Amino acid sequence: MAADHVQPRVAVYCGSSSGSDPAYMAEAEALGAGIAAAGLGVVYGGANIGLMGAVADAALAGGAEVVGVLPEFLAGREIAHTGLTRLETPATMHQRKARMVALADAFLILPGGYGTLDELFEILTWSQLRMHAKPCVLINTAGYWDPLLAFVDKMVDAGFLPVRSRGLMLVAPDAQTAVEMIVTQLRSFAQESST
Repeated sequence: MAADHVQPRVAVYCGSSSGSDPAYMAEAEALGAGIAAAGLGVVYGGANIGLMGAVADAALAGGAEVVGVLPEFLAGREIAHTGLTRLETPATMHQRKARMVALADAFLILPGGYGTLDELFEILTWSQLRMHAKPCVLINTAGYWDPLLAFVDKMVDAGFLPVRSRGLMLVAPDAQTAVEMIVTQLRSFAQESST
């Protein structure tokens, strides 16, 4: 677990938009509620809009600790969530991403755009380089990630991605399954570290 807390936290990467399919918002709400029900905390991008806001609100409603990490230049644009357990405002996007990784014990990824992809591939790259060993689960809501998964398989077929590295990105069909996967992984890590 990250050194500065007792309750495990999961970083949630997702869009600051709601998306065109109502299933995306419903999954975000289910994820926030599921994280809270599992006794986990949330680390996320700190916004009160889109899938980000839905995850945070549902987790807070379930009694979870929710830590937002929002760069200063975005916090001034009236998108900062004011009801969080804690909101941190680092100066840059690079600092934001590093801080989220430091605060989290695992990563869950909902649908999103460029920013979500940036965060996803950075943590996968860091895992591939053995800079961390935290689990990463892609939540494939309504098949959103199918084209990306096909492209990742193409990277393997073309010889640019080792098969073992492909396995660093776990995939769940929905929020409930993703939370169950993370809880299992965190229990396994806890048992290994206690022996």
